[in-house]
Amino acid sequence: MSGSGRPETGVPAGIRWDERGLVPAVVQDDLSKEVLMLAYMNEEALRRSLETGETWFWSRSRGELWHKGATSGNTQRIVSIRYDCDGDALLVRVRPNGPACHTGTYSCFTHPAEAGAEGGSAEPDGTAGAEEVPDRYAPLGRLEEIIARRHAERPEGSYTTYLFEKGLDKILKKVGEETSEVIIAAKNPGTAELRSETADLLYHLLVLMRERGLSLDEVLGELDRRHGPAASDRPRPSDRPGKKRTEQKTPESR
Repeated sequence: MSGSGRPETGVPAGIRWDERGLVPAVVQDDLSKEVLMLAYMNEEALRRSLETGETWFWSRSRGELWHKGATSGNTQRIVSIRYDCDGDALLVRVRPNGPACHTGTYSCFTHPAEAGAEGGSAEPDGTAGAEEVPDRYAPLGRLEEIIARRHAERPEGSYTTYLFEKGLDKILKKVGEETSEVIIAAKNPGTAELRSETADLLYHLLVLMRERGLSLDEVLGELDRRHGPAASDRPRPSDRPGKKRTEQKTPESR
């Protein structure tokens, strides 16, 4: 196979194939941002991935093309494919329809490599290999990754699995219930109950976001657009197209 793609196939010409006609492809969950697996593509695998919108790879051990999820059902819907500055590696962002690993885990990267660490699978809470989210938002990022694992692996006995199995209407009902409980807690003395109920609501909102394909990064990005350093130069929510402007009441008219 040649060292560059052929434009007529839809394969970018800037990709540098190795001597075997392959290029490594890092597969990343588009929502949680966790790396799911590393595989290899040849030109035909990349062409099929681009044409079908699902991941195809080249098996170096079997010497054949394989469609991820063809037998297991754990397909990966492609959001984007990019190649790096040297053209010798691909980043494939996907929405997974189940575990990425043949062992049944959400990600193939579950074995710690730190000195003295024991090899093995992820910790029971599902956080091994989790990508850190900066500053005080780290707990939300870790929770989003755990929810992503539950969505992919569907372990028995998990409440999160139960919600995903019941579907959107059940999740929406729980979000509504938790919202009501936050309101009730806010009327009661102290903040302990409010803190607990708010945490429950945030969890259920993250489950809803996963079900609907919305990432935490997208929500934080929206907040940054509204309240970031340049937010004062942007229209207020009431000035945006499609937003009904409410009358501003003066102290005398309240």
